[in-house]
Order: sequence, then structure tokens, then C-alpha cells
Amino acid sequence: MKTKLSPRFWCAITLFSLIGQVAWVVENMYFNVFIYKMFNASADDIALMVSASAVAATVTTVFMGALSDRIGKRKLFICGGYILWGISIFSFVLIKADIISPLFPSVTAISSLCVTLVIILDCVMTFFGSTANDAAFNAWLTDSTDSSNRGAVEGINAMMPLVAILVVFGGFMFFDLEKAQSWSLIFTIIGTVVLVVGILGIFLIKDTPIEKPQQSYFKCIFYGFMPKTIKSNLSLYLTLAAFVVFNISIQIFMPYLIIYYEKSLGMTDYVFIMAPAIIVAAVVTAFWGRVYDKKGFNFSSAIAISSLCVGYIILFFTKTTLPVFIGSLFMMCGYLSGMAVFGAMIRDNTPENKAGMFQGLRIFSQVLIPGIVGPAIGSAVLKNAETVLNNDGTTSFLPNENIFLASLVAVLLLIPFLFIIKKKKGTD
Repeated sequence: MKTKLSPRFWCAITLFSLIGQVAWVVENMYFNVFIYKMFNASADDIALMVSASAVAATVTTVFMGALSDRIGKRKLFICGGYILWGISIFSFVLIKADIISPLFPSVTAISSLCVTLVIILDCVMTFFGSTANDAAFNAWLTDSTDSSNRGAVEGINAMMPLVAILVVFGGFMFFDLEKAQSWSLIFTIIGTVVLVVGILGIFLIKDTPIEKPQQSYFKCIFYGFMPKTIKSNLSLYLTLAAFVVFNISIQIFMPYLIIYYEKSLGMTDYVFIMAPAIIVAAVVTAFWGRVYDKKGFNFSSAIAISSLCVGYIILFFTKTTLPVFIGSLFMMCGYLSGMAVFGAMIRDNTPENKAGMFQGLRIFSQVLIPGIVGPAIGSAVLKNAETVLNNDGTTSFLPNENIFLASLVAVLLLIPFLFIIKKKKGTD
């Protein structure tokens, strides 16, 4: 029998997942654009920012996830975290050359200093965001669902990055991203919205009672890394290993995607091109979670990964509007459907009452390792990329289609993992 979830739960997951993903989309897809346009950041700068944020997210989730298990109150971490997350996003308004320059009169490379400050503040923002979303909110979702409804819930949760991209793309249409004033307004709006959602959560979120762990906080932190834990939850760790490979593939191209559309392909109206693809992919992702509930991991993951591969191939070979739209549609459907399938599989294999302890492991496989390896591969692939001369005499790199070829090679490495997971499930 499928466990029915309350309207209040669906409202909470929709609101917190959507707004959380809007904040992550701005960070993951537009902070790159921000430092690229405002401070002429290089591919190495972008790779460093993604990697530093990935480390901050992982360390935060490991420690704060275990702490939320010990305290047993996810709501406190979710609501308080969202409020502080919003404030930290607003703080980016202060990173402007005309504000920073008088504070550091002896520094000649103000743009480089601003890039460094963005990376540092990004890590601070990530601490609050990962505490609220990666650690507490995701643990709360696991606590509040069971194997009869996790696919459906994860379908909604996994589609939100695409919906968030649509929201952000649509909102950013009205801003001239070449102007610092536009970025100030963007950070003000996003920061305020995230803060308000944190306040609303006080009334919306209902804590699910969990059994507090008996071991010390220190042991809670390292519980998921102990050999005994790995041996007794082998299916979970095999899924996490496959998830690492999946996300490395995504992180090879994702930090450069918008720059590729706008600068390399010359699609200044990429929002109109991508919006239909995003809408279709979001609907497919919501549906695909239910496919997981009915058909299981093997079937649903194979189709999702196949769609991702088709998208990569089309994007590598084409540069005109219609084929790029089709390739982006396949890529996005595969990406988000894969996220839904892997997310549901991970939740199904997470030990009961220990969701917080295992969120750090999920972030290891979703953020840390992919966030370091993926952008590094992307940066290496773009090492000799074409450059363009800016109005101020500086140069900027132009991403090319090789990022999709590298992503395809990475995702093909998933095939052996899927066979191993299938064999393991057959023996359980």
C-alpha cells in the first residue's frame, strides 16, 4: 500500500525544494557568469570556485547532518539555515570594484581580488545553504517518506533544479548582466526570497519523530565511513559510487553551459530556446520518479542515462538552434531523471533513523568529488580554447563542444556500475 502524504508536506517540499534550487542555480550557473562578466575570470578561476564550494558543501553536510540526528530537530536547521542563507546571498551586493578598491588601495589587480572574495563568500553561503538544504532538508525528506512513495517525492524534488533554471532564466531576461547594478538587484531579490521562505517554514514544516543515535556526536560524524557500515549497506555504497560517476559527467560541462550558449554559439536569446526544453524535461522528471516506484532502479536508470548520452552526442555535433534545442532536451531529461532515480535509490537504502549521518556521503558523491574532478576535466579540455578580446583590452576564453564529448566518455563509465548494482540486487 502506498503511504499517503499530507497537502502540508507537498506544499513544504515544493516551496523549500524550489527556492533552495533557485539559490543553487544562481550559484552553480550564474556565479560563473558573474565573475566571468564582472571580473574577467578564467576557466581555472571558475574551476577553483566550483571545487571550493564543493568542499565546503561536503564538510558542512557531514558535520551538520550528524548534528541534526543528535538533536533530532530538522526544522530548526532547515528554517534557521534558510534565513542565514538568504542573508549571505544578499552580501554579494557588496562585492563591487568601486566598493573593494578604496578598502584595498595598495592592490592593483582589483578584479583578481574580487574573484577571490567571491570564492570566499561563496563558501560561507554554501555553509548555510548546505546546512539547511543538503543536510537537514534532505534528511527530513527521508524521515518523512517510505519505499512506497519515495520515487514520487524524489521526482518532484529532482525536477526542481529544472524548474529553478526556468525561473532564473525567465527572471534574468529582464537584467543586463553586463552591468554591476543588475547583479546587485539579483542578489537582493534572491536573498530576500530565501530568507522569507525560511520564516514560512516555521509554520509549514512538521518534524517527524526520529530515534536519536546512542553513540557520541564524533562517532555519528564518521559512522557512514566505517568499514562495518559499508559492509552492511553495500547496495547503498555501490549506488553512491555510481552517483559519483554520473555527477562527474554533469560537472564537466555544467559550469560552462550558459557561457557556451551565449558566447560560443552566439545565442543571446538562449532563454527562449531553453525554456521549452526545461518545461518538457521537468514534466518528464516528475513522471520518472513514479516509473522508479513501479519499474525499479535498473530500468529507470538505464533509460535516463541513455537519454543523457543522446543529448551529449547531439550537442557535440550541432551548433544551430533546433538541433541544440533537441540535444539540450535529451540532456536535461537524462540529467534530472537520473537525479530522481539515484536519489530515490539512495533514500531506499539509507538505514532508518540515520538519514542525517548519511547526507554527507550523498554530498560526497553528488557535490565534492564531482565538483573537484568534473570542473578540472572541463578546464583541461578547454585549456587551448579560443579566446575573445573584451572591450577593456582583456581576453576571455570561449567554451567549445569538447566539454560534451568529455562528459559522454565519463557517463559511459557508468555501465559497469549498473551491472554490478543489478547483480547485487539479484542476490539480496
